[in-house]
Amino acid sequence: MTDARRMGGRLSTRLLAATLLVVGIALAIVAIGVLRVGGEAFEALMMAAGDSADHARDMFDASVTVVFVVALLVAAAVAVVVAMVLARRLARPIERVAAAASRIAEGDLDARVPEDGPAELRSLAAAYNMMAARLAEQESIRREFIVNASHELRTPLTNLQGYLEAMRDGVIPADAATFDSLREEVDRLTRLAASLDVLAGAEGRPGIPRDVDVSLLVRGAVDLVAPAFSRRSIEVAMDVAPSLEARVRPDELTQVLANLLQNAVRYTPDGGRVEVAASRAADGLDIRVANTGPGIPPEDLPRVWERFYRVEKSRDRERGGAGIGLAIVKQLVEGAGGRVAVTSEGGWTTFRLTLPA
Repeated sequence: MTDARRMGGRLSTRLLAATLLVVGIALAIVAIGVLRVGGEAFEALMMAAGDSADHARDMFDASVTVVFVVALLVAAAVAVVVAMVLARRLARPIERVAAAASRIAEGDLDARVPEDGPAELRSLAAAYNMMAARLAEQESIRREFIVNASHELRTPLTNLQGYLEAMRDGVIPADAATFDSLREEVDRLTRLAASLDVLAGAEGRPGIPRDVDVSLLVRGAVDLVAPAFSRRSIEVAMDVAPSLEARVRPDELTQVLANLLQNAVRYTPDGGRVEVAASRAADGLDIRVANTGPGIPPEDLPRVWERFYRVEKSRDRERGGAGIGLAIVKQLVEGAGGRVAVTSEGGWTTFRLTLPA
């Protein structure tokens, strides 16, 4: 705060000095014009009327010069006062922004400044407040990410620890079923690590796009999850155009489709319905995955693409979701130049991808 005030004081001094310099130059020009040029003109006119040069000069000094000097002194005093007020008015908002920025640097992300003063300073304050709000939002997301990541790691690790201690104490036998359970928890950790790698961009350079038939990728992705749909009596309807040639990264698109379909498996009720469609649109390829179910509340729709965000946290954890599948979908699709969207109404939740053709 002290540094900000010191900076504001220096700024006020510089503004005041600059203003006084401009005023001084203006007054000097006026003084030269009035006292010299005006005096010479007055003297010439008086001499033309028959008066002497000395008398004309005395008359000019006694009338115009005295009045002008008094007016000059008054103008200078007023200019100093006005310059000080204006300099302080301009410096104060900047001082507040500097002080708030220092508070943010010290960790106070709630520091805000009033948006007042001239238009340019209001714009500066608004930009600062927006920046501070974004920083606070990112800090909140970071903390939530750490908490959720810790939970997702802790759950399988706790299960593994419990199984191993029970096997060591002879509580449960070290048979094939137990090892299968251990393997499931290890696989869960492996999937989570792989997903975090994708989100962090740690997968190395992305694959090279190539011409593929997207309709085959869509049908293949549905076939892979068909047993999961069948076990829960979920009806699957496909409306996929027979040939959708496009230049894409097939591995990434396959992962995107798998994540969307696994999401449908997780949230479609038993006996529900899932519809998968793919067609050519005016701006590329349109892929839609829709499922019946309770839907997503309107206030949650913008956040479903966030990492670890859950509409119903307890239910999602019971079913094994890490809450990052849709975040990966968004990252991969937008990284390929596409768009993602989601709607939820009338008992249907629809995820839509638009890929450049």
